[in-house]
Amino acid sequence: MGRSQDTFSKREKEKKRLKKRKEKQQKKEERKASSDGGGLDSMIAYVDEFGNITDTPPDETQKKEEIIAENIELGIPKREKEDEPTSWEGKVVFFNHSKGFGFIQDANADEKYFVHINNCTFEIEENDKVSFELERGPRGMNAINVSKI
Repeated sequence: MGRSQDTFSKREKEKKRLKKRKEKQQKKEERKASSDGGGLDSMIAYVDEFGNITDTPPDETQKKEEIIAENIELGIPKREKEDEPTSWEGKVVFFNHSKGFGFIQDANADEKYFVHINNCTFEIEENDKVSFELERGPRGMNAINVSKI
């Protein structure tokens, strides 16, 4: 007759596993016995007009503010036209004739604007005083309708 294949450590591990399972089952039964039950009503939460979560339902007798859906703006509101000058003055600080572009420095501010030869009404050189208009380009503001002063 052969010996059992279960070693001492295997039997001990099996005993521990069974003990854990029994403890877990007991804890589950204790929680079930001590809980209120309550059902769905105990799980419902309400949000008041300030966005706080409460367990009391809102007061239906209060007067509610009427909101018109068309007045709600989604996203960023469109920029309104500002009183900007249509014509700016500045000085050509750099111009590359072989590539056809350069930069104009604004006379009132220290900002530089990109200018392309296609947006000029005449041939410009460095240090020329010019008047121009601004247009938003892919990389910033561009000078257009450039003319000498």
